[in-house]
Order: sequence, then structure tokens, then C-alpha cells
Amino acid sequence: SRVGVWRVLRAFRSRGLPATAFACALALERLSELAAAVRAGVADGLLDVCCHGYRWEDHAGMREEEEKSRIAQAVASLTASLGAPPRGWYCRTAPSESTRRLLVEHGGFLYDSDAYNDELPYWTQVALPDGRVAPHLVLPYTLCTNDSKFAPGRAFSTAQDFLSFCSAAVDQLLSEAEATGQARMLSVGLHPRLIGHPARIQGLCALLDRLDSLGREGRVWATREGA
Repeated sequence: SRVGVWRVLRAFRSRGLPATAFACALALERLSELAAAVRAGVADGLLDVCCHGYRWEDHAGMREEEEKSRIAQAVASLTASLGAPPRGWYCRTAPSESTRRLLVEHGGFLYDSDAYNDELPYWTQVALPDGRVAPHLVLPYTLCTNDSKFAPGRAFSTAQDFLSFCSAAVDQLLSEAEATGQARMLSVGLHPRLIGHPARIQGLCALLDRLDSLGREGRVWATREGA
């Protein structure tokens, strides 16, 4: 919140490229300047918001009533901070067996990203207690093209590591899409505390420049999750 997040926001805004902010509700309660920046990004069409829970806690071990309350608390908090409810949901770690159903019961969510089992969005059916079955959109997340690999002992050490790895994914998916005529999707996970360091941010900037260039050629579409 002091430095890294502002570097990441500048990297996207200076290029006019969109992103999805995975927002922890309590963080925006406590950081009004950051909440204002996210509101401005939403107003400009550069950001949308996916709720990343109320605070830094695990949903997998929660009792159902506690989790239901936390979801409502997080939505109310982000609505107060940002002027509109979040469009998506992603748990801090793993969801519980009830998370997706509780999201559908709460209402207002366009999608959740609590899945790692595909590379493309898909619809699933959620069984509700009253016997109804509701369609629900899943936009899978990834821990592959993700700056979490900068954590100690993991795969990335330098900005070039991040850039080369993500660029390889771009190359492969472009090749597949152009060979088959079928669209592909690439999600890149970013954390300001990781990619926002001075020695790492240039890898993100170079990746964004490449995606921007490919977009101008009509070969890729950079977008927000809720677009």
C-alpha cells in the first residue's frame, strides 16, 4: 500500500490497459487513498473489482453461518468503500464446500474465480436448499502465470524470469488460437507486494507493452474479468 500497489496501478493506467482488482474489503476500509484510486479506475473503465474476502482469513475452515456472514460483511464493506458491490469473488486460499452456493444465495455476483481446473470460463450448476438449480459462471484463476513464483524458493528471481515465463504462455496460446480458430484465455496473477518491487516491475511493464502491441494488431484482447 505504500509503494508497490501504486507502481502496479501506474503500469496499467499509463498504458490505458484494464485489470481486475482482487480487493480485500478491510484493506480498502483502512486505505482511503487506495479506495479512491480503485473507484477512479472503475469510473474510467480500467478496473473492475473481485472481492478477495473481508480480511486475510481462510474460508475453507469456516462454519457455514460464519462464512455467510463474512461474505455479506465483505460485500457491504466494498460497496461502502467503492460505491458499488463487487462483481466477482475469490477466496484468499481455498473455498469451503459451501462457498459457491453461499455466493449464489447472497446474489449479485457475476462470477467466482475459485477454480484452477480449466483455462477458459465455464458455466456450472449450483444446487440450492429450496431444490432449485442455478447457473453460475466460473472464471478460473491460475497459480502458473502468477507472480507468486517470486516467493522465496520458487521459480522467479528476476524481472526477466517473469517476462520470459508469461511471454512463453502468450506465444503458445496465440499459436493454438491461430491454428484452431478458437479463442484462448490467459490470466496473469499479480500481487503488489511481489511484482511491485523496483527490480521486478519492469518485467510487468515489458509484458504489458507486448500485450498492448499485440492488441493493436488485433491478435489479443486485454480485458477485465467482469467485462
